Amino acid sequence: MAEASKGLPMTAKWDPEKLQREVAELQALETKPFPSRAAGYIKRTGPGLLQSAMTLGAGSATASVVAGASFGYKLLWVQPVAMFLGVMMLAALGNVVLTTGERPYKAFGREMSKVLVLLWALGTILASIIWHFPQYGLAASAARDLTAMAGSPAYDAQQNFTGAGLAVSFGVGALILCINICTVWGYGSSPRGIKLYEWFLRSVIGLIILMFAIVVASSFAKIDWTELGKGFIGWYGIPGVNGPEGAKHVTLVLGMLGASVGINMTFLYPYTLLAKGWGKHHKTLARWDLGMSMFLPFAMVTSLVMIAMTVTGVYGGTDALNSTIKPVDAAISLHGVLGEHAGRIVFDLGLIAMTCSAISTHMVVCGFTFCEMLGLEYTKIRFRIFALAPAIGLLGVVTKLPFWFPVAASAVCFAMLPIAYLAFLIMNNKRSYIGDAVGKGFRRVMFNLILVVALAVATIGSAIQINNRVIKNDNVRRFFGLPPVQEAFEAPTTPAPTGPMREKVTGTKFG
Repeated sequence: MAEASKGLPMTAKWDPEKLQREVAELQALETKPFPSRAAGYIKRTGPGLLQSAMTLGAGSATASVVAGASFGYKLLWVQPVAMFLGVMMLAALGNVVLTTGERPYKAFGREMSKVLVLLWALGTILASIIWHFPQYGLAASAARDLTAMAGSPAYDAQQNFTGAGLAVSFGVGALILCINICTVWGYGSSPRGIKLYEWFLRSVIGLIILMFAIVVASSFAKIDWTELGKGFIGWYGIPGVNGPEGAKHVTLVLGMLGASVGINMTFLYPYTLLAKGWGKHHKTLARWDLGMSMFLPFAMVTSLVMIAMTVTGVYGGTDALNSTIKPVDAAISLHGVLGEHAGRIVFDLGLIAMTCSAISTHMVVCGFTFCEMLGLEYTKIRFRIFALAPAIGLLGVVTKLPFWFPVAASAVCFAMLPIAYLAFLIMNNKRSYIGDAVGKGFRRVMFNLILVVALAVATIGSAIQINNRVIKNDNVRRFFGLPPVQEAFEAPTTPAPTGPMREKVTGTKFG
């Protein structure tokens, strides 16, 4: 095992003595009662925050709004199950990395295939840059909605941007970019920078939870707790599965299940572990981190959005798929909640916070990926330069990419996700590489069974996404001279809000 592939140079240059003290503290923590142990682990969490922040973006907002507006409480089980499967796969990846201390790009290339890891890195960069655009697009849409409430229309009678609309769009985009440059550049500079960045993410994620919780709390008395409980335990399964629209409902759910974790998240996670200096003594902490910093915030935010769609009346009670409603449409629908404008304002602020956290993690993962793919040592300057690669997405505040950009991203990134999952499954069971860390007995069997389920769901979900975004894309079919086909989701039976602020915001689970 080449020493050059172990750890991250930035870690060794920082404070190895502090890392040794942390290992000693973790060993002492294992002997304490559960409450003290839990508090100690939660205090030290961190890498999972980046995963949570990356997935809590335009894609999560769109998926949760569509599911809540279409089916109310009935699909509350989907997002937690999807993230549980994703967390289990990342736990397998973490087990490999923490056992060996090797950077997975180099290790997987040596143990499996250099072509595979190159595609993994390219897919990560492609996803982080292409899906940067809808993050800025959603933030700008929410900001324009806020200005519309203040009496400054964002569009003229022909639906072209007004001067105020352009100013607000670029203003909020520039503000988010500046904030993220400061925080992301700090992440790549020192242990203190990492800690500050993690607290930045905690604050933003906390703000997201607070904003959507306020909307739900405003209609707290309207919550049907029995139906809510049934939704979380999957009492209704997939609503209308035997009806005429059943195939579309199944497609929606399987797509959500298979796309909760993006290819760029799988690359980011192991490098954030190594950036913290974590090793084999941090395995228990890493599991707590995934549960408390990744699974819990994601489940809370997506559930709150779906509940908000139900209790505020956006869900019409018909269980008809409403695939055209977008997050800003949902915000507009909340007019009158918490007062004349308050509910709409709070929801818009929550959407902006979601995009801010996702944008920052796209920048961090590009800082790691470019260095690794090009075989360059991690330095502060290189990390900062490469972290700026997705900044072109700022143009998403007023424009969309040519159709073939997101089509190519969908084809490559969704195809790579199940391949990456298969690689994690194989490496986590490769005794010649990680030794006894493969596990043993019943726990190993159950863990691998869950991983196989996660792989199967990711494969099905990716196939659905590629079918909807690439094969059935009318622009693609016209490009190749083929007749258009009926879109995967038809127009809703429950009309979405219309008006000057009605606009489509595309999203993806790449967050």
